[in-house]
Amino acid sequence: METKEKPIGVFDSGMGGLTVLREIIRLLPQEHTLYYADAAHCPYGDKSREEVIAYTEAGIRFLIDRGAKLIVVACNTASSSAIDYLRERYDTDFVAMEPAIKPAVNTSQTGVVGVLATRRTIEGEPLKRLCRQWENRARIIFRPGCGLVELVENNRENTPEARRLLENYIEEMARQGADRIVLGCTHYPFLAPQMREIIGERDIRLIDPAPAIALRVRQLLAARGWLNLGGAPTRHEFRSSLDADYDEKLRRKLEQNPT
Repeated sequence: METKEKPIGVFDSGMGGLTVLREIIRLLPQEHTLYYADAAHCPYGDKSREEVIAYTEAGIRFLIDRGAKLIVVACNTASSSAIDYLRERYDTDFVAMEPAIKPAVNTSQTGVVGVLATRRTIEGEPLKRLCRQWENRARIIFRPGCGLVELVENNRENTPEARRLLENYIEEMARQGADRIVLGCTHYPFLAPQMREIIGERDIRLIDPAPAIALRVRQLLAARGWLNLGGAPTRHEFRSSLDADYDEKLRRKLEQNPT
């Protein structure tokens, strides 16, 4: 099989990476994709860095063994903990998640940017390093989104429990003056409709990095000469470390949440 015809690999701890996958499919409709979720160990946000690296590496090896021409680590926690390790050890092109601090800072009117992410992402050196680049331009505040990943994994985004948690997180950042909220976990865009209801008419914008990640994928594939321009029907395969039932849940989740 020519490299052009090989799939783009997408890795996440669970369903969150589907928010990145849908942007990739939208931007690159002729590309084949292979999505792998480490659902047996989800969520990653409360695990040690060593655990996250081990679990992520296992998922990456699955994608490499099945011929992925490029791999998107569509998990902020895995990117924060494992991307340097992966790039040192594998001769593969990786695209990592990075909280969208730059566009948030550049568009903020109040000079206060909120970051909603898992605790492991917030405590990771990559985010701290990124924030140091912008700390002279804005005040950046952090809020761990405890419980949110589990809600998405169980299709409970539109429940009173989700509403209570989101109101608490958003109002806390709003009280501190944040007018931009960076979604620092790929699960969180599934909760964006609820968040927008809570925000209402206030000038607070949610910043989702997924479209920028899709653009980066296209740039890398174009630079390598690996863009698939053929007219054959595309294949979108879903696999996980759990079971076939979860694999099918991934497909349904993407179909039920196309935008």
